[in-house]
Amino acid sequence: MRTRYLFLFIAVLSAPAIVAAVDTTAKLLPREGVLVLSAPPRENLEEGNRTYQPIAEYLSKATGKRIVYEWPPTWGVYRTKMVLGTYDLVFDGPHFNGYRIDKLKHEVLAKLQTPRDFVIFVRKNDHAKAPADLTGKMVCTQAPPNLGALVLLSLYKSNTEPLVVPIKGFESAYDGVISGRCQAGVIPAPTLAKMDKGNDMRVIYKTDPMPDQAFSASPRVSKEDQIKIASALTGDASRGPTERLRARFQGGDRMIPAESKEYVQYGQLLRSQWGFYE
Repeated sequence: MRTRYLFLFIAVLSAPAIVAAVDTTAKLLPREGVLVLSAPPRENLEEGNRTYQPIAEYLSKATGKRIVYEWPPTWGVYRTKMVLGTYDLVFDGPHFNGYRIDKLKHEVLAKLQTPRDFVIFVRKNDHAKAPADLTGKMVCTQAPPNLGALVLLSLYKSNTEPLVVPIKGFESAYDGVISGRCQAGVIPAPTLAKMDKGNDMRVIYKTDPMPDQAFSASPRVSKEDQIKIASALTGDASRGPTERLRARFQGGDRMIPAESKEYVQYGQLLRSQWGFYE
C-alpha cells in the first residue's frame, strides 16, 4: 500500500506536465511528407541531437524520405506523445516496444546486440533470500516505467510490494544499498558485476535474458520503407551514424535485425502503470 501511495504522489506531481503535453500534442502530429524519430529524454537537448540527428539524416538518405529527430523535453511529454502514436520511429526499451506492437501496431526493425537481464541484490550479510522477503522494505531503483522497476513490481501481488525508492542512475541504486538507505537494489546484471569489485553484494533474483533496446516503426511507415530502414540500421554503413547511440548503451559494434515477436510479451509489464492500458 505504501508503494501505491508513493506512486500516486509522483503522479500528482507530474500531472501538470502531462496535461500540458496533451494540450499541445495536436500541434505536433507528424507533418505531411515527414517522419518523426524520437526516444526517451535520457539526454539533454544537445546530447539528444548529437546522438539521434545523425541517425535521422542517415535514414533519410536510405529511404528518400525526410526523417527528423524530435527531442521530448520531459518523460511526461514523451509518454503522452508515444501513447498517442505521434512518433513514426522510436528507439527505447523492450517493454515500450512490446506496448507499441500491441496497441499501436508498430513493427520492430533493429536492436542493440546484447540481451538485457536485471538482478535484485542485497548486501552479502542481509537476511533476504528471495524477492518475497522484501515485502514492505525499501528498494532502490529508477522510477516506473523504468524496466528494472517494472520487473521488480511484476513479482508481487497487490499490497505485498516493496517500497520503491526512486533514484537516478544505476550507481545510485548500488550506493543506496551500500549505504543502507535501501535494503535492496535493481540494476542490470553486467552493471552489478562491474560495480561490485569488493564482492559485497548477493543476488536474490535474476531475470531471464530479454532483447535489448530497439527501433520500431509505426504503420505510417510503409512496409517498403520499413525494410529499407531495417537494412540500413543493421548494415555496415550504420556504424558511423549509430556509434554514439551504441556507445551510450554498450550496444556492441553494430545493430542487429529484430522481430516483433521477440518483444510483444514485455508490453504486459506496463499494465500496472497508469496511462498505458487504462
